[in-house]
Amino acid sequence: MRPYKLTSILFVIALVLLDIAYLGGIVEWWLLLLPFVAYISLLALGAIFIEWNFYLRSFNKGKKEKQIALTFDDGPAEITPAILDVLKEQNVQAAFFTIGKNAAKYPELVQRWHEEGHVVGNHSYHHGFNFDWQSRRKMVAEIEQTNHVILTTIGVTPLLFRPPYGVTNPNLARAVSQTGMYSIGWSVRSLDTRAKEPSKLLNKLLNEIKSGDIILLHDSMAITREILTDFIVQARKKGFTFARVDQLLDIDAYA
Repeated sequence: MRPYKLTSILFVIALVLLDIAYLGGIVEWWLLLLPFVAYISLLALGAIFIEWNFYLRSFNKGKKEKQIALTFDDGPAEITPAILDVLKEQNVQAAFFTIGKNAAKYPELVQRWHEEGHVVGNHSYHHGFNFDWQSRRKMVAEIEQTNHVILTTIGVTPLLFRPPYGVTNPNLARAVSQTGMYSIGWSVRSLDTRAKEPSKLLNKLLNEIKSGDIILLHDSMAITREILTDFIVQARKKGFTFARVDQLLDIDAYA
């Protein structure tokens, strides 16, 4: 049972018990508000923190000793070729979760991902701020539209899906189930979209990584390319090896 369903059951039980206590004159009326506050707070936090697996199961971390996986979101972008050059030079294979409209704009980079041994995953078609407010049907349409772009570009249909912003909810859980995708989260969030100083970003990543980590980066950020070589080299000095996320998790990348 997902935590979302368990939380809903506990909410109803708590509300019923408090109602009985209130009608019996045991508690004050304002205590009836506490279950609502707790329930709404848990729903919001469960949506934000993908690693909680609150609404659906996401793969957030592997179990292989001293192996880590690099994942990149939002591309292809102008910085993507430079990031690919680093990965090729360092002999590292990664996963790229593409926004469908960007894949349609830069099909040659999607092809390069595939040809150089990287995994191509789905990150919705528009990655709009309203994605999480959409119906299940519209979410499914975006997922399938992106899968179609990838299929027509490299000849395979992805099974790996990363929710935009890492936000989940019941509609998304149903959409992921309907499309047969795996939801892929992360255990190390680089925050490279906000980082200003390369040295701080590099140190943050090196200090946080542990065995089995899935690292969230963006191939649209110049600062990510700037620190990528040093991160790979220094992570290897710490004894880590790099695996594709599908290999780290022992799941299929494509249908």
